[in-house]
Amino acid sequence: MRWLILAVVAGSTLASKLTPPVLPLIVRNPYLSTWLGDARQPPWHEWPMFWTGERIGFSIMASVPGSDKVYPLLGRPQDSLSLDTNAEYNITFPMYLGAQFDASTTNFTYMIPAPQSLSKSTKPVELTLSFLSPITPTSTLRQSIPASYMTVHVKGSFNINLYVDLNGQWVSGNRGSQITWELAHQELGKSDKGLKTWQIRRETELLLSEERDQAEWGTLHFTGPSDLRHEAGTSGIVRPRFARTGTLQNEIDQDFRGIMEDEPIFAFSKSLQLNSSTSDTPATDTVMFSIALIQSPVAQFASARGLTFMRPLWASWFSSVKDLLDFHYLDYDTAASLATNYSAQLAIDAYKSGSHDYVDIVALTARQVMGATVFSGTPDDPILFLKEISSNGNFQTIDVIFPSFPFFLYTNPRWLAYLLEPLIEHTLSGQYPNKYAMHDLGAHFPNATGHPDGRDEYMPVEECGNILIMGLALVNSLIYDTGAAASSVWSNLGSSHFDPNPATSAFSLNNLETRDGVFGLDDSWGGSTKGLKQAKKWVTKSYRLWKQWTSYLIEFSLRPHFQLSTDDFAGPLQLQTNLALKGILGIKAMSQISETVDNEEDVRYYKNISETYVAKWEEYGISRDGSHAKLAYDWYGSWTTLYNLYADTLLCFHLEGTSSPSRTPDRQQKPLHPASDNKPHDPPTPKTGFVPRNVYKIQSSWYDAVRQTYGLPLDSRHLYTKSDWEFFAAAVTSKPVRRAILQSVAKWVNETTTDRPLTDLYETEGTGGWPGAHFMARPVTGGHFAFLTLDKACGGKAMDGLAFLDEGEEEEEGDIENVEL
Repeated sequence: MRWLILAVVAGSTLASKLTPPVLPLIVRNPYLSTWLGDARQPPWHEWPMFWTGERIGFSIMASVPGSDKVYPLLGRPQDSLSLDTNAEYNITFPMYLGAQFDASTTNFTYMIPAPQSLSKSTKPVELTLSFLSPITPTSTLRQSIPASYMTVHVKGSFNINLYVDLNGQWVSGNRGSQITWELAHQELGKSDKGLKTWQIRRETELLLSEERDQAEWGTLHFTGPSDLRHEAGTSGIVRPRFARTGTLQNEIDQDFRGIMEDEPIFAFSKSLQLNSSTSDTPATDTVMFSIALIQSPVAQFASARGLTFMRPLWASWFSSVKDLLDFHYLDYDTAASLATNYSAQLAIDAYKSGSHDYVDIVALTARQVMGATVFSGTPDDPILFLKEISSNGNFQTIDVIFPSFPFFLYTNPRWLAYLLEPLIEHTLSGQYPNKYAMHDLGAHFPNATGHPDGRDEYMPVEECGNILIMGLALVNSLIYDTGAAASSVWSNLGSSHFDPNPATSAFSLNNLETRDGVFGLDDSWGGSTKGLKQAKKWVTKSYRLWKQWTSYLIEFSLRPHFQLSTDDFAGPLQLQTNLALKGILGIKAMSQISETVDNEEDVRYYKNISETYVAKWEEYGISRDGSHAKLAYDWYGSWTTLYNLYADTLLCFHLEGTSSPSRTPDRQQKPLHPASDNKPHDPPTPKTGFVPRNVYKIQSSWYDAVRQTYGLPLDSRHLYTKSDWEFFAAAVTSKPVRRAILQSVAKWVNETTTDRPLTDLYETEGTGGWPGAHFMARPVTGGHFAFLTLDKACGGKAMDGLAFLDEGEEEEEGDIENVEL
C-alpha cells in the first residue's frame, strides 16, 4: 500500500486570523462536547476529543469513483485502513486549505484532485466540513436543544463518495462499558423523505453519574437523510470496506459488546453527485447530519419542593424525542440563520471594541461558555444549570458564573437570570444555613443536592459580592428606553407583554412568538414598557436575601479576614485589596437594588456605607508611593490585578458626578443625606465617580509596566494569569494599554502549548503553558466579552466615562469596513 501526500497547508485559515490549539466541533453541553485537538495540524492528524482530552471515535473519509485513492478528512480512519494487508486502495491526503470559525461554526476546507481518468484540465473538488452548534440569543427554545449539525458541502465536476462514522465513546467515559445500538427510520410528514438515526446507549445506564467527566446515561442520536447507506460493525472491517467499494452494505452487526471490544462503529455513506456539470460550471451537493445526546432527567436539584429529578427544558415544547429530533433536523436553515445573525453582529461589535484578534477570541469563547450549561425547568420557571468544568466539577458555582456573566449580558441577559434562579430558590427555601451566599449548589454536577451542613468551599465575601453585582447588572439590563440603549442588541425584539402572575418567573417563556415566519422566538427582555415591572417582580420575591448578603458584606468586606477569593488555586489570604473592593461594590449595588423596589431608607443606608468604605479602602489598599494597588493591605511591595474595578464601570458608578447620568431617566436617584445614626460615618465630600478616578489611572499605567509576553500576570506572586480577569482589567484601562494586553493574549492563542479547549489559567512567559493546574473548557472565558458588555453598559455611555484615561493620547483609528464576517 502506498501513502501519498499531495499537499498540506497547515494552519492556513480562510477568514479567521488566529490559530488556536483546539477548535470546537460538536459543543452543546458538558456531555456533548467534542473538539479537534492539534488544530494547527490537518484534521486527520489526531482523533477528535472530549473536552477532557480523551480521544473519541469520529472519522470522515472521501473517495472518488473510478479511483483507488481514499482521503482521510477528520480523525484517523487511516489507522484502520493501514491494517488491511490486502488493500486495493491508496491512503492519500487531500490538499488542506485550513480552518475558519465564528461563534457557532467551524469549517474545514479541502481540495480533492480529479482522478487520472478525467481530463488534466479538470479542477479539484472543493469539500467543506461544517460543524454548527448554533448560538441563538433570540430563541431559548433552540438553545435548549442538546444537538448540533454537521454539513458536508462539495463543489466541482466529478462525484465524491463520503463516509462518516462514530463509536461508543460518545456515551461513556469507560472504554469497557457494554453498549447497545439500533437504527431507527423516521418519516417526515407526508413527503417521501425521511431520516435514519443511529441510536447508541450504555446497556446498563447509570443515572446522573459520570465516569471521567462523561455522562453514563443518555442516548446518542446520529441522524442523516434516509437515502444514506448505513452499516454497524467492527472498525477494522467497515472502514476498509468503504475504502475498497466507496459504499456501505446496509447491514447491522447485532453482537452488542464493549466500546473497544472489536470496536463497533456506526457509519453512514453517501454518493455526492457532481458529474452532471462541466468543469467550467461546477455543480454543488450537500448532505447534513445531526448529533444529539438525549438525557432525561438532566440533573437532580434540591429545589424548594425537595430533591427533584429535573427534566430538560425542551420537553416542555416537544412531546417526544422523535418530535424534537425531527424539528431540529428540519430547522437547520432557521437555526443557521439565527446563529449567523449572532456571529455577524458579534464580529462587528468585537472589531469596534478591539481588533480582528478580538473578533476571533470572542468567537472561540462563545460555544465554550454555552458548552458548560444545560437548560431545565419549565416555561413558567426556566433554569440554566452550569458545570464548573475541569477545575472540580461543582454545580452552579457563583464565582464561575461571575467571570462568565459578560457573555450572558451581551448575548441574552435572561440566561443569566436562569443561572441565578436555582441559587436563589434553594437559599430562600431554607436549605442553606449560612448567612452569606453559598459557593455552589452541589459538590459535583449533575447532582445539585446542596450543602445543608453549610460546609461548601469558604468564599463568603467573594460570593456575596459576586451575586450582588450580577443582581444589579441584571436589573440594569432590563431598564432602557430604546433598543440602542439595551445591554444586548437582541433584547428589544418581540412583544412587551408583562405577566404579573406572582406564581410565574419574572422571566418566564410563556409568550414565545412567531416573527417573520420563524417559530419559537423569545419575547422582549425588559424595555421602557415592562422592564421596571420585571425588575420589581424579580427583586421583591427575594429582597430579604439580597439584604442578608449585604449585611454580611457590611460586617466583613472592608477588612476581609483569612479566606479564599475566586482564585482559590493561589491559596487563602487576609486583607485582600481586590476582594475588599468587590465586597464594597456589592454594598453599593444593593443601594440601587433597593431603589428598584422604592425602599428609600435602604437606598440611603447602603449608599452611605459604601461611600464611607470605599474611601477607607483607598487608604488601606493603595501602595505608599501611590503607584498601584497592593495584593493585600499589609503586604508592602506587592501588587495585584484589580479586576473587580470592572464592576464599578459596568454598573455605572463611575458616572456619578459627571454630566452622564449614572441611571436611566426613569430611575434617577433622589438626593440623599447622611444617615442620622453613627453607623456608618458621614460620607466623604462628593467626588466624580464612586471609585476615585486616580485608581483607574494608576492601575492602567501599572498594567502597562508589568505586562509580560503573553499577557498581564494575576499578581506579584507568580507569572501566571487568568484570561477572564485580563479582559476585566483591560476593559477599564486606557486604549493603548487595552490594545497591548489584547495583542499579548492573541499572541498566546497563536503560540500556547496547551492542548485542550481554551484554558483561562496559563503562564505569561515560556511556552504559555499550564502553571500546574490544568484548567480547560471552562465557562469563565465568558469574561472575554468584558469589552463588549462595557460598550453597551449605561445606555452606551459607560466608555464615555473612561475618556479621562486617554486624555492626551493619540488614538489609532481602525476601519470597521474591513471586518470579515
